[in-house]
Amino acid sequence: MTFGPGETDPSELRGGDATGSVAAVAPGNRVTFDRRELDRILNLYGRMVAAGEWRDYAIDFLKDRAVFSVFRRASEVPIYRIEKNPRLARRQGAYSVVSASGLIMRRGHELDRVLRVLDTSLRLVAV
Repeated sequence: MTFGPGETDPSELRGGDATGSVAAVAPGNRVTFDRRELDRILNLYGRMVAAGEWRDYAIDFLKDRAVFSVFRRASEVPIYRIEKNPRLARRQGAYSVVSASGLIMRRGHELDRVLRVLDTSLRLVAV
């Protein structure tokens, strides 16, 4: 994954680095999750924490996208990244779920449909 000038991988900003501080930048020129999107993501996060699958998260608001990173342990790299990239909204869809290896697991226009790839409670086991 490549990043624009002056931007870094959001997973590298964990640990209180001043460059990752949301307060250090003007709020008007960053992509963010709205309340409905964040509610849906945190709902899934809460269920996965209760199931013992996930343990920590980080939210990064960058110039071109918003990223919700999910960690199994606080000291690891994120196992999943839920990204919102408005530039792709008319083409492939603004939302995507990216694995730790960088593989885009699902991309789409609707957040609920994209998050289904992570929601293990909805999977069909046998017919």
